[in-house]
Amino acid sequence: MSLIIAIDGPAGAGKSSAAKGVSRLLDVDYIDTGAMYRALTWWMLEHDVDIDDPASIASHAEDPQVEITWDPEQSRVCVDGIDVTVAIREQQVSARVSQVSAVPAIRSRLVQMQRAMAYESARSGRGVVMEGRDIGTVVLPDASVKVFLTADVDVRAARRAAEDHVRNPDSSTGHLDSALANLKDRDAIDSSRAASPLTMAPDATLIDATDMSLDEVVAAIAALAGERS
Repeated sequence: MSLIIAIDGPAGAGKSSAAKGVSRLLDVDYIDTGAMYRALTWWMLEHDVDIDDPASIASHAEDPQVEITWDPEQSRVCVDGIDVTVAIREQQVSARVSQVSAVPAIRSRLVQMQRAMAYESARSGRGVVMEGRDIGTVVLPDASVKVFLTADVDVRAARRAAEDHVRNPDSSTGHLDSALANLKDRDAIDSSRAASPLTMAPDATLIDATDMSLDEVVAAIAALAGERS
């Protein structure tokens, strides 16, 4: 089995950027599990599923067909053959993804997919870095390296607002107040849900990126990987 790196943490902590950087630096596969939950959320919204009704969400958990690429340079997400890479980052998805993710049937389906993908990479000799909310605690509890990446919520909100503004300069989603409120809501839902709540694995290394650059975060994770490999 090759190197398996699990990165968990709250929304806006920079997990995707860090995981992509580690993937490039160490030449391992990159799997964005958050994109998978966003993809199912996008599908639910597109098909007018009542997001406030967990039973309705659960009844459609197996319906969408989700595909993602494992290359950090060409990170694409498709649902039922439709490229939704950009659409899943829109505000309407961001605002509802934690509700969809909290439904046990959704998590059960995606955890199985994610675990299979990670072990396929590891068995092939490529290795993998996977990021999300429950990677080190549920999906890959035997990961070689476990990181819990966090940052102050104000810093996370500023980063998320800047990202949203770049994607859509004319949208209100780039406003700091909106980003801050959304992150606080997501933190509350992610940490309190019954199915796989956001928590730090006992054997994970905490990295507080509040005052760190992306390069520094990537270097810290790569150093841990070097120690464990």
